[in-house]
Amino acid sequence: MSDAADHAGEAHPNTGGEFASRLNWLRAGVLGANDGIVSTAGIVIGVAGATSARTAIFTAGIAGLVAGAVSMALGEYVSVSTQRDSEKAMLRRERRELETMPDAELAELAGLYEQRGLTPATARQVAVELTAHDALRAHAETELGINTEALTNPWHAAYASAVSFTIGAILPLVAILLPPTSWRVPVTFVAVLIALAITGSLSARLGGARRGRAILRVVVGGAIGMAITYAIGTLVGTAV
Repeated sequence: MSDAADHAGEAHPNTGGEFASRLNWLRAGVLGANDGIVSTAGIVIGVAGATSARTAIFTAGIAGLVAGAVSMALGEYVSVSTQRDSEKAMLRRERRELETMPDAELAELAGLYEQRGLTPATARQVAVELTAHDALRAHAETELGINTEALTNPWHAAYASAVSFTIGAILPLVAILLPPTSWRVPVTFVAVLIALAITGSLSARLGGARRGRAILRVVVGGAIGMAITYAIGTLVGTAV
């Protein structure tokens, strides 16, 4: 195998790109679950502050779960669809440029490899070999940062967001419905804070951030949110 081929393998970060993509999906799943936990907990605790009727709490919780999951799915679908459309547009433009000015595109690709640390001669050889193999793929990955074989899928994003939100939302819903009336709010508070600590730890680990700060941020935020909604529910329940 030639030295240029070795460098070509280094120039195509397929494995790194795929790993980063999986990491982003995992991070999105953790954040979706976190949203499900916080938003549903706020709803059911707020309703529990206003009434002790299990049916009312259950109805509000289910409504919040469904509405949140649908909202998350739609939001991700629209966002990722826009990203996918942009990626396709850039690929079309790159394909036209390769057809109309191949020499300029070859020089541009070689220049990009020089910027990554290759010598001019090696960069030129790598660019020539990769262009001969798959010119569009070489330019897409090196110039645009797009993996032509793994374009973002809006349906996958919508499904993953809805599922992760639903999984997170189930916890506070179950936590507030199972205990006796007097224990509903305390049990839910504790269960939600533990769950938030776990999601905070996971998100910090995936992002390479400090766990303590991430956990403190989500736990304090969740506690404040639940306290506010419970206080509002109690005031509304008393007034009504």
